Amino acid sequence: MRSLAALVVGIFLLAASLAAPAGAQEVGQADRAAIQSIIDRQIAAFRRDDGAEAFSYAAPDLQSHFGSAETFMRMVQAGYGPVYRPRFYEFRDIKASSGVITQHVYVIGPDKVARLALYFMQRQADGSWRISGCVLVDYAGDQV
Repeated sequence: MRSLAALVVGIFLLAASLAAPAGAQEVGQADRAAIQSIIDRQIAAFRRDDGAEAFSYAAPDLQSHFGSAETFMRMVQAGYGPVYRPRFYEFRDIKASSGVITQHVYVIGPDKVARLALYFMQRQADGSWRISGCVLVDYAGDQV
């Protein structure tokens, strides 16, 4: 199980590194709202077990890697319980570094443990945003 989790984290980090450059290092209010809406909608789809909708918010490279909504959902269910079935979540900072936009989401999972979900975002050619990866990290207070 540990090797599966490590593989998944590696895949998401690779996907994030392949993300298209986002341009400016500042994220405007409209982009911030659009990014948070995509994440909100994906979490809502997870809660309903709507794999097709949840998968639709993934960036094309990530969709290509997993191949199907079913495969994607199995990975999420196995390794991403805090975002699959969050007890609570709250948007925190959006950070931009080297063209990668990362939305920090404070999340409490079914195990009642606080974590940060780092969502790597990718702007699409049509200007919309998609999720190109997510990594869960231990929550270390407001130090992140």
